[in-house]
Amino acid sequence: MNTLIQNGRVIDPASGFDGVAAVAIADGRIAAIGDLPSDFTAERTIDATGCLVLPGLVDLAARLREPGYEHEGMLESEMAAAVAGGVTSLVCPPDTDPVLDEPGLVEMLKFRAEKLQKARLFPQGALTRGLKSEVLTEMAELTEAGCIGFGQAEVPLSGNVVLQRSLQYASTFGYTVWLRPQDRDLGKGVAASGALATRMGLSGVPVAAETIALFTIFEMMKTTGARVHLCRLSSAAGVQLVREAKAAGLPVSCDVSINSLHLADTDIGFFDSRARLTPPLRQQRDRDALSAALADGTIDALVSDHTPVEADAKTLPFAESEPGATGLELLLPLALLWAERSGAGLSRAVQAITQAPARLLGETGAQLGRLAVGGPADVVVADPRREWQVLPEALRSQGKHTPFAGHALVGAVRATFVGGQLVHEAA
Repeated sequence: MNTLIQNGRVIDPASGFDGVAAVAIADGRIAAIGDLPSDFTAERTIDATGCLVLPGLVDLAARLREPGYEHEGMLESEMAAAVAGGVTSLVCPPDTDPVLDEPGLVEMLKFRAEKLQKARLFPQGALTRGLKSEVLTEMAELTEAGCIGFGQAEVPLSGNVVLQRSLQYASTFGYTVWLRPQDRDLGKGVAASGALATRMGLSGVPVAAETIALFTIFEMMKTTGARVHLCRLSSAAGVQLVREAKAAGLPVSCDVSINSLHLADTDIGFFDSRARLTPPLRQQRDRDALSAALADGTIDALVSDHTPVEADAKTLPFAESEPGATGLELLLPLALLWAERSGAGLSRAVQAITQAPARLLGETGAQLGRLAVGGPADVVVADPRREWQVLPEALRSQGKHTPFAGHALVGAVRATFVGGQLVHEAA
């Protein structure tokens, strides 16, 4: 169906375009931005007056819980949550059950996602079989099956020999390795080390757990030439190391979660398990450093770190509860909130959830995260002034737990298009 979105403020960081214009969609692609072709006839018109018209959001960290954890989330519910939040492309980590370490499993997951006709799914393959840090996976075969990179999710590698071999293998074929920097031994706590964790009697995760891992990764990158994406930085010290690594020319990129960007360890409150997250929430100085790094581009992208968790796993003592929070439907409003609070500006906020993460997908993401004539019509229409309250029962995700529950946020998705198809429209 030919669609015309008119009177909206179109923002496309990839081209630098920012202005009120019409967007025409035909045959699944963007037919025009601004002046319409003489032969274009709209079968559906959306009046976007007062709204933003943005590229479809790209989320680099969203667990869909299928296969293996259907009690916490299913493709149907989590894909519905994605498009309701304006996310048209997402990367899922390999820590499913079974682990995404075989081409057949990757192909089946992509097939299931494509049949739903919601968001585009880009699986991340396991770096080692079963995430056991013993045998490397067949990265070439997994790439052919549709994997955009390889990682260990939350399972640290058992030693530096495995890390070195995996980076050598990936470098040989030009693959990207996705790693969350956390030392295996120092990272076993449940809260960030500090006065609060000590006072509450919670086992701590020191900043050194992140920095030691970063030092190791960077040294390995120097000797192997591998390209690495660092998932969910959490500390000021980690940010500084990444800044130095980029200045030295290492092929490294990184992201930060909406949780670490907006919250601090004090948000744990009275052992609120909704704030039991991985990586753990750190101190305010770390949060401020993460915000500044996202603003200046040291941190490339902002992610939801969507991890739906069932109620029984959250209604436990803090240290025993399962880490994770739902986030797909909160990515856009929290990005807009950050733009306002930090002074980074709307364009940078939109870039951090569209063009920047799409670029990190390599050739696969070349046409995503942007509004370009002839490109795929992945488009979001959002009302930047609409205020709404985060009510867990109203979330589309099967996971209802988030530390932002009860918060009033500003910015709501009105319509989401994927490949020109209207996949979500707010009531």
